[in-house]
Amino acid sequence: MAAPNVLGSYFTLSEGGEAAFSVEPAALKFGPGVLREVGADARALGLGRIGLITDARVRALEPFAVVLDSLHKAGIDVVVYDQALVEPSDRSMIAAATFAIEARLDGFVSLGGGSVIDTTKVANLLSSHPAEFLDYVNPPLGRGRPVPGPLKPHIACPTTFGTASETTGIAVFDLLDLEVKTGIVSRRIRPTLGVLDPTNLYSLPPLVVAANGFDVLSHAIESYTARPFTARPVPAEPAARPLSQGANPYGDIACLEAIRIAAAHLEAAVRDPADLPARDRLMFAGLLAGIGFGNSGNHLPHAMSYPVSGQVRDYRAAGWPEAEPLIPHGIAVVVNAPAAFRWTAQATPDRHRAALAALGEEAPADKAGERLAVRLTGLMRATGIPNGLSALGYGEDDIPTLAAGAFQQKRLVDNAPRPVTEADLAALFRAALRYW
Repeated sequence: MAAPNVLGSYFTLSEGGEAAFSVEPAALKFGPGVLREVGADARALGLGRIGLITDARVRALEPFAVVLDSLHKAGIDVVVYDQALVEPSDRSMIAAATFAIEARLDGFVSLGGGSVIDTTKVANLLSSHPAEFLDYVNPPLGRGRPVPGPLKPHIACPTTFGTASETTGIAVFDLLDLEVKTGIVSRRIRPTLGVLDPTNLYSLPPLVVAANGFDVLSHAIESYTARPFTARPVPAEPAARPLSQGANPYGDIACLEAIRIAAAHLEAAVRDPADLPARDRLMFAGLLAGIGFGNSGNHLPHAMSYPVSGQVRDYRAAGWPEAEPLIPHGIAVVVNAPAAFRWTAQATPDRHRAALAALGEEAPADKAGERLAVRLTGLMRATGIPNGLSALGYGEDDIPTLAAGAFQQKRLVDNAPRPVTEADLAALFRAALRYW
């Protein structure tokens, strides 16, 4: 007798298809002032000599002094590495791993944005289980070798809220020679503990808040509208279930609430830096979205963002270092999101309608994709996000290379709710050139 489906019509069971999903919550601590507890957290994990990984800008800020003081008061021997990049590359991550190996550490504390946390994940991985860098990188760009064993303890302390890297087993970086972003995905690289202190957000510039907020929204909408976990074939072994397993009932709860909170507070947090409660709530929304996409996975807006960031020419954004051209991750994601969701809604209109309702609007299912795109576009305009790919320096001639780069993001492309070709991606990039 076939097992009854108690999860709803979106999660339809089929012969030979997956029937189980995994719940793997991260260990997290949230609240104003919790950075002062990092030393006690490290001591509780049995750490005596840690690598404190950050970037040069964060090292000059108060949160760094707070964490360093907390570690010293706990009797922890601290070795500081402040060369993490705002947009890390394979080379910068290998440099951090070299530091970790030479410093003979028994654990890590990361303090910074998602790029710092991702750098620490990879430094921990390569120092714990040395291998060629591409051995662990997602196929087809890398070999996708499984992480062979546990890593050292890692306490992640975010100073932004968009990437939710403290909640996930994902690390993202540029492969410089290929001019494309990709990543390493493994349950084993997830931080041991995430310490989220919302006071870290109070000094963020408006465009940084906007970019982070749209990363949260896109994480949550992508994960909620991803193909269902039941669309995958049942794995040969339970351990082979992927970390990004597709939409599932556990992730759905976190994603919808993240959308509601972020939509309600994003404009206020960008418009009025003194509205500190709005920023507190955005950090909590980011945590929820991380729980959602950490179990469900993203799809097309993130797949499309990687070549957009990786092929940057001259764009520089207010609030980020200006020494090198850089398209911040949240901006690279959201400039693609309206076009992508308008297209994916054709496959799963009810899911997109529910996401739209969480954003605060109602529409018939057959209009949900269009209204979702319009709602996001309106939020982009209200918060100073650039008007599509053209505002980032891209044009019609760039579409073939952008589409080819996105199509290589197999983990993300395969998680979309409908089949995707390279020609489909080209059409979506064309639609994302300009919105207003």
